Amino acid sequence: MRAWWIALVLLGVGPASAHDSWFAPQPANERGQLVLALGTGNQYPVFDAPIAAAQLQTSGCLGPGVREVPLREAGGLALFRQNTPFLLLRTGRPVSPVASVSCWAQLVPIDIQIDDPTVVVYLDEIKAPPAVRERWTALQARGVRWQETYVKHARVEVEGEQPATTATAPIEGLGLDVRLENNQRPLRAGDNLRLQVLRDGQPLSGLAVELRSDASPIGFWRQTDADGRVQITLPLAARWILRGTDVRPSREHPDRWESRFVTLAFEVHKKR
Repeated sequence: MRAWWIALVLLGVGPASAHDSWFAPQPANERGQLVLALGTGNQYPVFDAPIAAAQLQTSGCLGPGVREVPLREAGGLALFRQNTPFLLLRTGRPVSPVASVSCWAQLVPIDIQIDDPTVVVYLDEIKAPPAVRERWTALQARGVRWQETYVKHARVEVEGEQPATTATAPIEGLGLDVRLENNQRPLRAGDNLRLQVLRDGQPLSGLAVELRSDASPIGFWRQTDADGRVQITLPLAARWILRGTDVRPSREHPDRWESRFVTLAFEVHKKR
């Protein structure tokens, strides 16, 4: 379990403001609408806490013949009463089972403060670059506490029955985005996964990202290249997420930080 998240809870910061948030596709409902669970977890694939619908800043799904913006709640209030650790969202209209669809959510900004020992663990957990650590050391020397405004972004690729033959497009307006560059999908074990990370629509270089599956506790860390790209051979069939956190000094408040979290969920099938 991530120690920095435990410390945040002890400091009174709610669970939904701590670690990664991601989508998990669910069976379509009786009307044929696409249904997705969105939640927050200590470690993929287990959700620990739901996300309130009021936290959604933008959301939607795009695909061939599909443009659903925003996503709708699907029984959200009843689920909260039952302490279900996710929010169910759905499209407004039916989605053809043959269509491959990209869905996303961007949450509202949240402000937090973290104590010094927890910051050390946090920076290790996200593989923060040396420049961030050096600036934090300088702030500590002045007695400044870690203050951060963060925004979470989640994207999921839902593969349809008809194979996809083009790379996924960036989501316009998404603050931190990850797109699949593989032309042929569904992805299969042994394929060379190609991804590009974008910040405000531009390639983000030097970001540490981790690939993690629901079939193994072992994650694989990589760093985006000058074009924001990452490549890795997919070792096994499973459900996967890519996760990353971009932390940088605040543009408006010199002693604060701004961070953007991102996840991309996708499935890898067995070899033919």
